[in-house]
Amino acid sequence: MTAAPPPEQVRSLVVQTFKEFGVEVHNELDLHETLLIENQGLVARSYCTERMMAMWLLRAGIVQFYDELGAMLRTVNVLRGLRSQRAAA
Repeated sequence: MTAAPPPEQVRSLVVQTFKEFGVEVHNELDLHETLLIENQGLVARSYCTERMMAMWLLRAGIVQFYDELGAMLRTVNVLRGLRSQRAAA
């Protein structure tokens, strides 16, 4: 079983990526965060602003980024990044 990165790390990634797409985010408190729970377990987290949305699919280990029209802009594998950081340590 692969451990998921901490939520704080993923929120920082989301803020950074939103800024790359020109969305003004001053800090993590500017994000509207929602949790999706199925069968008594957390399966996803979403982060929204007026112009973008990101969905962290925990089981898949990816974060998908969407514009305000729902077009997918980018997918980031957060498990791959976590493994790379552990290998470097």
